[in-house]
Amino acid sequence: MLLFSTAAYAPLAADLAPLLPTATLGQIDREHFPDGERYLRLATDPAGHDVALVGGTVSDADTLEIYDLACALAKYGARRLTLVIPYFGYSTMERATRPGEVVVAKTRARLLSSIPAAPAGVRVLLLDLHAAGIPYYFEGGLTPVHVYGKPLVATAAQRITRESGADQNDFVLASTDAGRAKWVESLANDLGVSASFVFKRRLAGDSTKITAVSAQVENRVVIIYDDMIRTGGSLLQAARAYKDAGARSLAAVTTHGLFPTDALARLLDSALFSHIVCTDSHPRARELAQAEPRLQVLPTAPLFAAHLS
Repeated sequence: MLLFSTAAYAPLAADLAPLLPTATLGQIDREHFPDGERYLRLATDPAGHDVALVGGTVSDADTLEIYDLACALAKYGARRLTLVIPYFGYSTMERATRPGEVVVAKTRARLLSSIPAAPAGVRVLLLDLHAAGIPYYFEGGLTPVHVYGKPLVATAAQRITRESGADQNDFVLASTDAGRAKWVESLANDLGVSASFVFKRRLAGDSTKITAVSAQVENRVVIIYDDMIRTGGSLLQAARAYKDAGARSLAAVTTHGLFPTDALARLLDSALFSHIVCTDSHPRARELAQAEPRLQVLPTAPLFAAHLS
């Protein structure tokens, strides 16, 4: 197997390669012309190889880099092509709620679906999607595979519980709202612990008010899971509700840690969380962890290696 990557995901590809005994890293030449146009060249010939391309849709430019490289890999003879997309960043607009809205998750899925076919097929690995229906937006011969990060979340939750001096009876797995309640309930059942979520009431505009907490959390360790942390506003609101309900300590675990601008600092400065844990699905998490040791980042490479072996 040959492993290629977009520029932003080179560290993840480097972590993935040693987990695949027959894999080597493919090389890409990159330049920019004076007007900003990008030059890409496959410096390693993919002809006849099974090929994996690692890259996340962290921006429109990154998405086009995935598309351009995947088209080239198919054109130059990859036998089988697998796109490894740890972060599919268009999940917020996965459906239209007002007339005229563009369902960007669907248009991006259609774009990737137009990648030329490889002889043994093209598939895309997608980690913990914000909306479970997104795989159905992909068309034609491209096969989507929804990769679930439950093993990573479970490992993080169990470690936090041990470090907090608690046992399963003292641990509650919680969500920020009812939207992720089923996912959290499923994982809580796997772990043999209680699940909880908050009830919200929508106020004027886009603001909400938490009206109740669904489970008994008094004097218990509450670990809040959300698939994605951006500004952290919903997380902070939920954490305060659990704290007011008597939680002994709070921790936050997410798959996709985006943390734009000062989001991570706001969460840490709140002094609400004993731990903040995310995966390396988004390159921003790796960058922040180098400067902020209080952010714990879990590797996703083992999850993807299991699907590439």
